[in-house]
Amino acid sequence: MATIFKTLSVLKNPVKSFVGFIEASVSILKFCTKQRLISEGGVLHAHFYKLGIASNRHVSVKLLIMYLDFRKSAEVDQLLKDYDGFDMIVHNCLISANVNWGNVDEARKVFDEMPERNEVSWTALISGYLKCGKVDESMWLFRRNPFQNVISWTAAICGLLSNGMHSKSMELFLEMLRSGVTPNVVTFVSIVRACAEMGDFELGIAVFGLAVKVGFADDVSVCNSLITFGLRLRRMEMAAEVFEGMGRRDVISWTAILGMYDEMGDLREARKVFDEMPERNEVSWSAMISRYSQQGYAEEAFELFRQMLENGINPNSSCLSSTINGLANIKALKPGKNVHAHVVKIGMANNVFVSSSLIDLYGSCGKTTDGRLVFDTVHDKNVVLWNTMISAYSLDGQLEEAKKLFDQIPVKSIGSWNSMVSGYSRNEQHDKVFEVFNDMILSGQNPDISTFSTVLCACANLASLAKGKDLHGKTFKLGFQHDVFVGTALVDMYAKSGDIENAKKVFNKMPEKNEVSWTAMIQGLAENGFAKQSLELFEVMESTTLIKPNELILLAILFACSHCGLVDKGLDYFNSMEVSYNVKPNERHYTCVVDLLSRSGRVCEAEALMMSMPCEPEVNAWAALLSGCKTYGEEEVAERTAGKIREVAEKKSGGYVLLSNVYAAAGKWPEVVKTRKLMKERGLKKSGGCSWIEVKNELNLFYSQDGSHMESNEIYGVLELLNSNMVIQIQ
Repeated sequence: MATIFKTLSVLKNPVKSFVGFIEASVSILKFCTKQRLISEGGVLHAHFYKLGIASNRHVSVKLLIMYLDFRKSAEVDQLLKDYDGFDMIVHNCLISANVNWGNVDEARKVFDEMPERNEVSWTALISGYLKCGKVDESMWLFRRNPFQNVISWTAAICGLLSNGMHSKSMELFLEMLRSGVTPNVVTFVSIVRACAEMGDFELGIAVFGLAVKVGFADDVSVCNSLITFGLRLRRMEMAAEVFEGMGRRDVISWTAILGMYDEMGDLREARKVFDEMPERNEVSWSAMISRYSQQGYAEEAFELFRQMLENGINPNSSCLSSTINGLANIKALKPGKNVHAHVVKIGMANNVFVSSSLIDLYGSCGKTTDGRLVFDTVHDKNVVLWNTMISAYSLDGQLEEAKKLFDQIPVKSIGSWNSMVSGYSRNEQHDKVFEVFNDMILSGQNPDISTFSTVLCACANLASLAKGKDLHGKTFKLGFQHDVFVGTALVDMYAKSGDIENAKKVFNKMPEKNEVSWTAMIQGLAENGFAKQSLELFEVMESTTLIKPNELILLAILFACSHCGLVDKGLDYFNSMEVSYNVKPNERHYTCVVDLLSRSGRVCEAEALMMSMPCEPEVNAWAALLSGCKTYGEEEVAERTAGKIREVAEKKSGGYVLLSNVYAAAGKWPEVVKTRKLMKERGLKKSGGCSWIEVKNELNLFYSQDGSHMESNEIYGVLELLNSNMVIQIQ
C-alpha cells in the first residue's frame, strides 16, 4: 500500500497534473484488480472520494470493474446510484460481470434494457450464452447482431469450438470467409485447433495456407498452433519443420517442441531442447522433470527441481507430484522430506494430489506414521488420498490399520477395494483376499480386471480350483474373458491347481498373449510333469512370436530339461542364455543346472559348477547335489557337500533346516535335535509349514502346533483317536 501511495505522490499537485493523476489512479486501480488487492482498492476509493475525483468517469468505471470482479454488491449498488442516466460502458461492464458469474439470464436482462448497444454488448452476451452451453440462443443473437466484424465472428467460432462443435465452428469459419471478413490471428489459432480435434490433416494444412496468404506466416501464435496441430496428429516431422522455420519463437514454441520429444520418449533430445531454451516457464520445467521421473531418473528429476526453485519458478501440483513419485521409487527419504518442506512453505500441503504422492513416498520408505500425518492434515480428502494411505499401510504390513481406514472411507471406489485386496494378497493372507472380494460383490461393486488378476493369484497360491472356476465364470459375465491379464491369471491359476487341460484351453483361446502369458503356460507345463510339451511350446513361441525369453521362461525350460533327463539340451540352453537371449543366469538358474547334472549322475560336474558360480549358491542347490550323491553313492562329494551345508547354516536359517533334514534322512535324531536347538539359540526361525482345506466355501488354515482354529480341540481329539487306531492296527 505504501508503494501505491508513493506512486501517487509523484504527482505532487493533482490540480496542476490532473490528467496525469487520473491516468495514474486508473492504472493503480487496474493493478489492484489484477493482483486481487481489494482492501487496498477500498482504501484508494476513500482517498479518491476525499480528493473529489471518485466521481470522475474514468476512475468510477475502474472502481465499478474492481467491485464487480470481487462481487462487492453493496459497493456496486452505491456506484450505480451515482451514475446519472444511461451509460453504455457501465451496462457493458454489468453484462460481462454477470456472464463471468454464470448469470446469463441477468446479463440478458441488462442487455434488453439498454436503449442502445455497441459491438461489445452483442459480443459479450453471445459469448456468455456459448460459455453456458446455450448454443441455439447464442446463434439466434449472432444472426441478429448488426456489428458482425472479425471479433464477433471469432467469438462465435471459439464458442462453438469450446462446446465441442468442431464441424459447426468450421462451417461458420467458411461462412465468415464468404462474407468477406478477413480472419485475425485468434481466428486462425482457433480454427487450426478445430482441424486437430477433427483429425483432418489436409484441412489444417489448407487453413495454414490461407494464414500465409493473409500475412500471418511468421506469426508466433499461428505457428505454435500448427506445431500443436502436428503433434496432436502424430506428424512429428511437420511439427519439427514448422519449429525450425520460425524466425521468432516464444516459450510456448519451445515448450511444444520439448513436449514432442517427451512424447517420442527421446529424453536426450528433449534435454537438448530444454537446455537451448532462452526462456522457461513452469510447464517446460514440469515436462522435463516429469519425463525424468517417469523414466526412472529420480536423481536427475530432483536436481532439475532444485534448479527450478533457484530460478524463481514456483512448481505446480503436477511438477511436485512427479518429483515426489520419482523419489518414492528409489526410496529417497531425505530429499523427499526437503520437497515436503517446500510443499508446506508454498501452501500446497492441502493439495490432494501432492499429498497422495507424499503418502506414497513415506509408505515406500516404511514411514507410515509420517504418511498418516500428511493424510490427517488434508481437509478435503478425496478417494484417491484414502486409497493411497491404505496402500501405504498394506505395503508396510500394517493390515489392521489398513482395514480400519478402509472401513472409514465415506464412499468406496473400485480402487479402494483393490487396495485392500492387493494388500492382503501381497502379505499372503489369501483367506482375507476372498473375504474382501465377497464383501465387494455384496456391496454391489463390480470387480475390474485388476481385482480378478489379484483374486485369481490368491486362488493359484491356495490351489483352490473350485473358487478359481467360479471366478472364471464371473469373467464371462462381466466381459473380461478376452483380457490378456485376466487370461494370464487364469492360466496360472489352473496350472498351479494341477488342472493343466483347462490351463491349455484358456491359453489357446487368448486372442492376445504377452510375455507373462507364455511364461505362465510354459512354467505350468514344466511344473506339472509335462516337460516335453513345455519345451515344444517354448519352440513355438520362439518361431511364431517376437517375444524374447526372459529369466522365468528360461528357468522353466531348464526345469523341464532336468525332469526330462535332457542334460545336453539343458546345458545348451544354459550356456547360450547370455549370448542368444541376453539374460544373465542367476542363482535359481544355477540351481536348476546343478539339479539337472545331479539327477543324471554327473555329480562331480555339478560340484565343479557350484565351485565356479559367480554368485553364492542357494540352499536348494546344495540339497540337489546332496540328493545326487545319495542316489549315485558319491560319498566323498557328499562329505564335502555336508561340510558346505554346515558353513551355509552359520549364515542362513535355510542351511540349518537342510542340515537338520540331512541328519533326519540318516537317522541321526540327536543331531536333528541339536541343530534345531542351535537355531533357536541363534534367534533363527523357520517359516512354519501351512496346510489348508476348504469346507463349504470357507478356507481353514493350519500351522504346526497351531491352536488358533475355533474347533482346534475337536480336531486334535480326532487326530489322537486316529493315532490310537493306527497304533492298534500296527500291533
